[in-house]
Amino acid sequence: MKIQEKDILFCLIPSKDTYNSLGFIKGAFRNISGLIETIWIQMMMYMGAVGSSRVMCDNVPGLVSRQRQLCRRHPEAMLSIGRGVAAWTAECQHQFRRHRWDLTSFVSGSRESAFVHAISSAGVVFAITRACSQGELKSCSCDPKKKGSAKDSKGLFDWGGCSDNIDYGVRFARAFVDAKERKGKDARALMNLHNNRAGRKAVKRFLKQECKCHGVSGSCTLRTCWLAMADFRKTGDYLWKKYNGAIQVVMNQDGTGFTVANKRFKKPTKNDLVYFESSPDYCIRDRDVGSLGTAGRVCNQTSRGMDSCEVMCCGRGYDTSRVSRMTKCECKFHWCCAVRCQDYHSLCPSWSVQGMRPSSTLLLCQFCLFLSLHRSC
Repeated sequence: MKIQEKDILFCLIPSKDTYNSLGFIKGAFRNISGLIETIWIQMMMYMGAVGSSRVMCDNVPGLVSRQRQLCRRHPEAMLSIGRGVAAWTAECQHQFRRHRWDLTSFVSGSRESAFVHAISSAGVVFAITRACSQGELKSCSCDPKKKGSAKDSKGLFDWGGCSDNIDYGVRFARAFVDAKERKGKDARALMNLHNNRAGRKAVKRFLKQECKCHGVSGSCTLRTCWLAMADFRKTGDYLWKKYNGAIQVVMNQDGTGFTVANKRFKKPTKNDLVYFESSPDYCIRDRDVGSLGTAGRVCNQTSRGMDSCEVMCCGRGYDTSRVSRMTKCECKFHWCCAVRCQDYHSLCPSWSVQGMRPSSTLLLCQFCLFLSLHRSC
């Protein structure tokens, strides 16, 4: 048995009572979680009943009139969105896994708010489009425009298979997600509409053509092609880059749009994310912004990025602990028929901010998504 000892580092807390008063944040998580759970329980209970869509949609809190109309007309679409919540919630968590922001709360109008609106809007497009291709929605199917023959750089091909109906997904997402924001005329509404659109465009950006060859020995004398969405991770990676390059803007004088806050920066395009308010540093607990701080977060001593102990611990230092891990090594096949391995125990390095973290965290991406990106987010 091999034993390897390595250090694990934890960031130090700024004071011993930093995490003594987390009730306000934990309570908010419970309220949000309960609301999401209530929505889905109601939907599942009513979907099997006569006249279920009206009853279901009228009992979903936070929806404006236009959203309730869409919900009644397309109840199965609401369920499709619900099944996709976990995917883009996980994407939020993946993209911010090395960031100080712990996805607990954010300042409205901030850079983080811009990302949440964009990724959630993109998620609606992705879920609805996928549901269309899988025949789960009565109102759509495969892209009806992809028929007959066409030509690309490799020559002629026939449209076949099932092309993802991305245009329907974009239209539905725009109608449903943007409905609440269109009732407002303030800076936040304009910002959210812009970032919602950027999220929708991001999904469409990675629509790719896939083909299958037909012919003797795969000679590809005839090709059948279709359009398919890329994995959602590509959209997440793209929006993460846009988050890092987000542009701060201010309302123009007539209140109909915005312009860059710093004249040295370029005007944002439709693909860029925009924000109004500067973000806090998320280093310590802050009741006003709902920040839990970085106490208890794992940091990487060898990194020079956002997950480094220097950045993650905000200059407060870190503690070291050790985590025991067991892996299999020196595996050998024995006749007949077994594989026997040696257990390899190691004490691996991990560096983290000292202090208790909340037992669970509900990403606001998940909350804002189904409730059509609440203005309160």
